[in-house]
Amino acid sequence: MNIEEISRQLGMLQLTNPLPSQSKAPPAAAAPPSPVQTGWACAKCTYINKPTRPGCEMCSTDRPAEYVVPGSYQPDETELWRMQQEEKGILQYQKALEDERLQNFQQLLQLEEEVLVPSQEAMECRICYLPVAPGDGVLLRECLHNFCRDCLRQVISYSQEPQVSCPFRDDTYACSSKLQEREVRALVSAEEYKRFLERGLMAAERRTQNSYHCKTADCKGWCIYEDTVNEFRCPICWGLNCLLCKAIHEGKNCRQYQDDLQLQAQDDAAARQTSNMLQTLVQMGEAMHCPVCRIIVQKKDGCDWIRCTVCQTEICWVTKGPRWGPGGPGDTSGGCRCNINGQRCHPHCQNCH
Repeated sequence: MNIEEISRQLGMLQLTNPLPSQSKAPPAAAAPPSPVQTGWACAKCTYINKPTRPGCEMCSTDRPAEYVVPGSYQPDETELWRMQQEEKGILQYQKALEDERLQNFQQLLQLEEEVLVPSQEAMECRICYLPVAPGDGVLLRECLHNFCRDCLRQVISYSQEPQVSCPFRDDTYACSSKLQEREVRALVSAEEYKRFLERGLMAAERRTQNSYHCKTADCKGWCIYEDTVNEFRCPICWGLNCLLCKAIHEGKNCRQYQDDLQLQAQDDAAARQTSNMLQTLVQMGEAMHCPVCRIIVQKKDGCDWIRCTVCQTEICWVTKGPRWGPGGPGDTSGGCRCNINGQRCHPHCQNCH
């Protein structure tokens, strides 16, 4: 064979028997699908967080409120450690809160034991407008307004009310809170506090209906009486006051007292003045003669029913006559006919029956 024939034969051999390295490779197998990651997707950054995380690990966005941790979920060691640390942090936070509450409670107890609460910061008194150093002012318990001690002392000294109002005022607001009794007592001297109590007692007496002041000279005793009560034993001087005569005549009934008053009026100026006063009251309609025994009686505040302390006759104040007829209580034939057929005995009657 020549060289050309040998080359031709070799070429045919290559076409029919390809080398192993040039053979076609088998197709690669398809990769298995990725498993779906368990957890919740952050609505802000779309990061998939583990089911038990309360907030996004990337951006701290809160876990969706509607998300429910699957019951079959088993956290790994890393997740268990994180959960334990969170629980430990919550317990520490709760303990810190409890310690703070206890500390605040102890401070409140300490302040409650103090008579006056001193101001904690420098301030300007809203009454005298002078600067007040920390601790020199007074913080009022009821409203937390601050004033200097001297101004509060003057407010108490000039108060005519049984309770002292907070003096805070501005263009839009007037405080209606009251100073506590212990604050008042601590801000003034013992003598000033005594005068304050006396002023409050006098104001209460003036404003109270059915009040009566003892007739003993310079006595501070007084009472609140009911319509059926005609005598008042003063708890201070022990004088027995007659509420009908408006006088003290212990050991005498109203007739004896008034008869003696007439006799004494001839020689005693004070007795004469009292007798004249009773007659003036009769003329002015503020007193009257009993329709049976003729002693002078006065009506206390309240209804128009009175009883003579001497003859015990029940009297209608507006008609000036007996309340009942000869038959006694309930007999309207010869007495006051108030409320008969729904009619009052007098246009000014205040319920005499």
